[in-house]
Amino acid sequence: MSAPRADQRVRETLRNQRIELPSWAFGNSGTRFKVFAQPGVPRDPFEKIADAAQVQRYTGIAPLVSLHIPWDTVEDYGKLAEHAAALGVSIGVINSNTFQDDDYRLGSVCHPDPAVRRKAIEHLKDCLRIMAATGSDALKLWFADGINYPGQDDLTDRQRRLADALDEVYDALTGEQRILLEYKLFEPAFYATDVPDWGTAYAHTLRLGPKAKVVVDTGHHAPHTNIEFIVAFLIAQGKLGAFDFNSRFYADDDLMVGAADPFQLFRIMNEIVLADAVTPDSGIGFMLDQCHNIEPKIQAQIRSVLNVQEATAKALLVDRDALALAQREGDVLGANAILMDAYNTDVRPLLADLRVEMGLDPDPVAAYRRSGYLEKVIDERTGGVAAGWGA
Repeated sequence: MSAPRADQRVRETLRNQRIELPSWAFGNSGTRFKVFAQPGVPRDPFEKIADAAQVQRYTGIAPLVSLHIPWDTVEDYGKLAEHAAALGVSIGVINSNTFQDDDYRLGSVCHPDPAVRRKAIEHLKDCLRIMAATGSDALKLWFADGINYPGQDDLTDRQRRLADALDEVYDALTGEQRILLEYKLFEPAFYATDVPDWGTAYAHTLRLGPKAKVVVDTGHHAPHTNIEFIVAFLIAQGKLGAFDFNSRFYADDDLMVGAADPFQLFRIMNEIVLADAVTPDSGIGFMLDQCHNIEPKIQAQIRSVLNVQEATAKALLVDRDALALAQREGDVLGANAILMDAYNTDVRPLLADLRVEMGLDPDPVAAYRRSGYLEKVIDERTGGVAAGWGA
């Protein structure tokens, strides 16, 4: 089986793609009912970064690690950044957490009590200081704020509270720091979520200014939502800041990227390629938020990286000139066939060849499994408390 032909531009784009890993994906995780333990998981942020470095070692395109605060709290963030650099990776986005303290039962920045709102805002400002210490340039905000019952709180006033909090954090940004605002249709709020959709996130970031952009989590939409339309719109408006890539089948998310609908992932990456926004100079972050509990941690992250890479390669192989001509001529079937030809191309040989060119093993999962790394850390990581959701 030979690799599909691809010009040097396609190969260079794939070589320069960057995918960011979530630190929390390497700890124990679970459902809303239970966190399930696995052997050899990290006990602290330093060990999480060591595991993330394994993904970079075998894929070559995953050199960034997102932190989650307070799950990844350490005494010396500069030391953590140095540790990452020594392992060939660096600290990426800082993720805030305003959803686990008891005080946040009725919300955080949208809470009816100003004292709780102040606590949440100060946490966000602490995250800005951590960004400065680690070299991160982005603060990702996901608020679990919302209400469960009609009449529980004033919907309009909650939006005002949200805007006030965002204003204060935005005004505290320094240098190249920016805000990435994430949305989610529902959960844990079941009647009204305060940032439920891309339109709400877009409106708030538009009002804030150029240092605020929207995060598209691919698992955070109603069934059958046309996510690639959202992506195309936000790119056109200069407001797409990042992705959280994962999959979902029903109401929950965080499954491996492309597991539920690989064609959807291709359609999304098609819009990214069309906008020439694959590589880091586009300013769009490609982050994973895949962190479920039954798959081996490092292997699952490698698989998600490969799935994004494969979807990108297929999108890069679309014959853009032929597609544009078919679209101008109103050739409905012809245009669709051109897109489907690219999607149906087996790009695995191309990517295997590219990895060899980069000095990597052509099969990253197999190479990792042969490495003995998991067996090594199982032996080494005895004692202490394994990291997991909430730690």
